[in-house]
Amino acid sequence: MSKTAEEQAILTALEGNPFCALGTVENDKPKVRYMALYNEGLNIHLATNRKTHKVEELEKNPNCYVLLGYEKGGTSQVVEIEGVSSVSTDDELKKRVWKEEFKEWFSGPEDPDYVILDIKPQTIEYTDKDGNKQTWTA
Repeated sequence: MSKTAEEQAILTALEGNPFCALGTVENDKPKVRYMALYNEGLNIHLATNRKTHKVEELEKNPNCYVLLGYEKGGTSQVVEIEGVSSVSTDDELKKRVWKEEFKEWFSGPEDPDYVILDIKPQTIEYTDKDGNKQTWTA
């Protein structure tokens, strides 16, 4: 699979899966939670509250793992992403990711507690519906 076709397959899977599992490190042990997934190309964005444990965990250790696919409501592909996360308060990024359903937790995109986990993939393993695996690296 060429890089272009590989990346396109990954993008299709990202866009077809509205949720993911985010893995962080808490007290030297793995911690995983479900989150809503937003992407711009291969960059992953996860909206969260700056006061959550995951933000503390990622500030101590920015390495993270994102798993998506093969679930009800998603696609039959599986995408596993090893990445590095930063906590973004960039106003433009916050506006691009903002969804009206966030009003349950935040007053609006300018709410100071609303932040974006901006994940830059280092390695992506993609498994298609037939079980064929490909690896993308940054």
